Amino acid sequence: MGYNVAIDGPAGAGKSTIAKLVAKEKGYIYVDTGAMYRALAIHFLKKGIAPEDTAGVVGACRDADVSIRYENGVQQVYLNGENVTGMLRTEEVGNMASRTSAIPEVREKLLELQRTLARENDVIMDGRDIGTNILPNADVKIYLTASVETRAERRYDELKQKGEECDLDTIAQDIKDRDERDMNRAAAPLKQAEDAILVDSSYMTIPEVVSEICSHCK
Repeated sequence: MGYNVAIDGPAGAGKSTIAKLVAKEKGYIYVDTGAMYRALAIHFLKKGIAPEDTAGVVGACRDADVSIRYENGVQQVYLNGENVTGMLRTEEVGNMASRTSAIPEVREKLLELQRTLARENDVIMDGRDIGTNILPNADVKIYLTASVETRAERRYDELKQKGEECDLDTIAQDIKDRDERDMNRAAAPLKQAEDAILVDSSYMTIPEVVSEICSHCK
């Protein structure tokens, strides 16, 4: 059995950044579950399926193959044999992933892959329902959060650095809307597991957050 660390939390809390750094520090494999949902979202977008078209989304799951490979120690995400890693972080893909991940069949599609990785390896996995649903017996559970204002400012700075036009108020509203969807969906809603350690990164630096989480791991 692998040693499993689960990090849950809302959109923009820095889960992926922190999980990657903890994985490097502790020698775990980092499994980005959000990237898997985003890869499926790319599949739906390529097919021109609207997120509210549940039947279309469910049908499209049947011919989608999402896999993770590690090339030179870096996670790469493949969709039907195509490396889509560079397409995962757009706002369009993120919003599609948020809306379609509430569909039970979408979650079921990826669940077994995620659990198999965790059974066979020492992993750190981040998402919305890792500690509550995907890895309920994880050795360490973290709920990583930050205020909406902090998360919006971080996302704004990230997009500006990429040279993209963006509006802080729009980003903040998108984050609020995504929180609302994630916390109130019927399938595996976002919530803090009873045995999870709460880490609020609003006023913490990245190294401070990494150190805090590492202190709870073997």
